[in-house]
Amino acid sequence: MSREEVFERLNEVFRDVFDDASITVNDGTTSDDIEDWDSLEHINLMAAVEFEFGVKFSMGQIVTMKNVGEMVDIILQKI
Repeated sequence: MSREEVFERLNEVFRDVFDDASITVNDGTTSDDIEDWDSLEHINLMAAVEFEFGVKFSMGQIVTMKNVGEMVDIILQKI
């Protein structure tokens, strides 16, 4: 799977979780860029991403991800 394909699927997950069809994520997207991305929604987002890609993030990975680009890197390593 290419990086672009991961981003396409992630965009759908983010739009679904945050109920906002206008969201488009990129490497530098952080929780500061999405209004409703708080700690509770972060848990929902991680669960949705894990389900979408059939991967499991470690707690260490979840707390150290600085942006969506790092999330994509981890997904690509796991699939």
